[in-house]
Amino acid sequence: QVEVAEFGGGSVQAGGSLRLSCSFSEYTNNVCVAWFRQAPGKEREGVAGIDSDGVTAYADSVKDRFTLARDNEKTTFYLQMNNLTSEDAGTYYCATDHGPCAARYGRSYYTLQYAFGWWGQGTQVTVSS
Repeated sequence: QVEVAEFGGGSVQAGGSLRLSCSFSEYTNNVCVAWFRQAPGKEREGVAGIDSDGVTAYADSVKDRFTLARDNEKTTFYLQMNNLTSEDAGTYYCATDHGPCAARYGRSYYTLQYAFGWWGQGTQVTVSS
């Protein structure tokens, strides 16, 4: 069982930036990672994913503002969030599973909660105007 932990949430003013981190309890090879978010009263939605080959994919709502990256050891994954708006507020969850994911589920794999077996507890992002 891989334990997933998210870090980096917090409060920021609109237009500001945050970087979220996602770490695993053990080395995991060939995984894909996705970030989901859930605002109060709304459905959880996938916003970005990075496949086992390093190819990234983003929801239209965050494209050009959010960027995914991973460290060389592939044990920590990052979500850089820039130009944040109130629409970006919510609890952000990191999820992972064995890759490749796009080949198995299509390019929108990062929106499919059932594609991921390991989840973190979430980290809160608050955006104030």
